[in-house]
Amino acid sequence: MFAAAFGAATILPFQSEVVFVGLQLNGSAAIWLLIVVASIGNILGAVVNYVLGLWAERLRGTRWFPASDKQMDRAQAWWQRYGVWTLLLSWAPLGDAFTVIAGIAKVRLWVFLALVSIAKTGRYAALAWATAAASA
Repeated sequence: MFAAAFGAATILPFQSEVVFVGLQLNGSAAIWLLIVVASIGNILGAVVNYVLGLWAERLRGTRWFPASDKQMDRAQAWWQRYGVWTLLLSWAPLGDAFTVIAGIAKVRLWVFLALVSIAKTGRYAALAWATAAASA
């Protein structure tokens, strides 16, 4: 569960929800433990994105940098408008981009961790509830 959740939070194409639901329905572990393990893995994966964002600025303007200056300026303007609160959407399909942008914007780590933890843990708790309700 940890590896699937970690991978799902990075820029890699993983899906942790399928693993989570499978383990929950199988009764492999207590639901609270699944939520904790999945949340920790997902949060740590988001931290990887954050660190990539911190380092990304060093590569800006090189051929290795994945975004043009125009795209970076647009992303930073967007961040200035919507700010750190978008990290509460880090659970969503495109939420990984928010965690990278947070690194580029040099959001304080404790703020990043607090908002991402709320979002990621809330997502797994909601998934556990929905799975339990659907299987009842």
